[in-house]
This record gives sequence, C-alpha cells and structure tokens, in this order.
Amino acid sequence: MLNQSLNALSTIITLTLRESQRRRILWALLVMGLGFLGLFGTGFHYMWVDVQVMAAEQQLFPIFFLTLAGLYVTHFLVILIAVLISVAGVSAEIENHTLDVLITKPLFRWQVVLGKWLAYALLILGCVLLLPGGVLLLAYLRAGFVLANGPAGLALIYLSGLLMMSVAVLGGTRFSTLANGALTFMLYGIAFVGGWVEQIGALLRNEAAVNIGIISSLILPVDILWRRASYLLTPPAILQLSRATGPTTPFFSTAQPSERMLWYAGLYLLVLLGLALWSISRRDV
Repeated sequence: MLNQSLNALSTIITLTLRESQRRRILWALLVMGLGFLGLFGTGFHYMWVDVQVMAAEQQLFPIFFLTLAGLYVTHFLVILIAVLISVAGVSAEIENHTLDVLITKPLFRWQVVLGKWLAYALLILGCVLLLPGGVLLLAYLRAGFVLANGPAGLALIYLSGLLMMSVAVLGGTRFSTLANGALTFMLYGIAFVGGWVEQIGALLRNEAAVNIGIISSLILPVDILWRRASYLLTPPAILQLSRATGPTTPFFSTAQPSERMLWYAGLYLLVLLGLALWSISRRDV
C-alpha cells in the first residue's frame, strides 16, 4: 500500500513538473528573474568600483543595502512565481473535468493534490536557489561580501513561497482560477500592507498600528517571515546604527520577530496543506 502511494505521488510529481515546463508563464517569469539578476549584477559592479575608494568600515553600508534590496525584490518574485505556477493547478483540473480522468483506483484525489504540492515545492526551491541565491552569489563573487545567516535567510524566503503556494492550492479546491488568484493576491496584499503599518507604528510608538500589523501577520504570516530573514541577514553594526538613529531602509526590521511567529508560520503551512487535502477529498467534482 505504501509503495503504491509513493508510486502514485511520484507519477503526479513528474506529470506536474512536465506540465509546468510547458507553461510559458513560468519560463517568462524565470527570464525576467534572470534579467533582474543581470541588472543587479551590473549595478553592483559599478557601485563596487566606486565603493572601493572608501575606507573599509564605510564599504559595508552601500554593499549591504544594495544586496538586501536585491533580496527584497527576489523575495517578491519568488512569491509571484509560487502563486502563478500553482493558482490553476487544481482549479483548472476541476474546471476542465480532467481530475476524474486522473482518478483511478488506487489513486485518490488527495494524492493528486499532494503530488502537485510537492512538485510546486520543488519548483519554488529551484527559484529560491536561482534568484535570492543568485543575489548572494553575485555579491560574493564581485566583492567577497557574505551576509551572515545566508542559509537561514534563504530558508525563510522559501517558507514564504511555500505558504503562498499552499494558499493557492487550497483555494483551487474550492474556487475558480480567477477567483482563487484574486483571493490569494488580496491576502498577500493584506499581509504586505499590514507589515508596513506595524513597522511605521513601531517607529511612531502607535500601539493601534502595531496591533493592526500583528493581526495581518496572523491572517497570513508571510511578511513576518521576510522581516525575520532580513533581521538575521543584517550585520550587527547596521542593526546598532538603525536602533540609534531609526530605520535606514524600508527593507529590513530592527526588531527580531519572535520564535513563536516562526512556529505559527510552520503550523499555518501544515494546516493549509491538510485543509487542501481534506477539501479536495470532500468536494463533489
């Protein structure tokens, strides 16, 4: 029974990966991502030429800010790719009545959804290694600059992508592709704006604004993961300066999100996946 389930999952993963390769939108997004890396690398090169004349202690700030800005953009690209590759994965199968064609004993609906989820997770992992990983690699190759906790930062960006993909997969079990895409991006918008409101509220010491941001993080803990990643990636010298003078860039937080929020995000991911498997099993296709 276990071997049959593993074989079924392997088949669905393979089919989903092949299907994704045929979709032009994935390749278009990857081309844009590579284009961004080319632009980032060019800008980083010319900035490094000017930075080299500075004192060693002054070189850290422009290098770090440009690298973090690159990571911020690629974090958004990872989320965008995660949603666009998965938003129609389940709903399109239902709308086109191809799900029942795939379902033959002993293959169950939940196995199809889980196989697709695992395939999308592999694709997102590749995007994280290519895009944010590419930014870190370019900074290292050109300037020898290494951010602390790089693997942990990439892992948190990956978790953000998995969360957004899981939201899209769950929505696909109940909504049309268009409605699912709109709902998923609306949830991300709430989390994104809420994160900014919380940071501005913390700067102004406005408790109401901070609470709004916390609530948005509970609704969808994506922005909180980026803030945790950016905090881990920020050198101690810049953290100390930012705490003394106020935030020097909108791309990172001077306060480290709590460990409980990380556990919450992990549990949130498992709940989304569980609900998706339960929902497709209960749905009358």
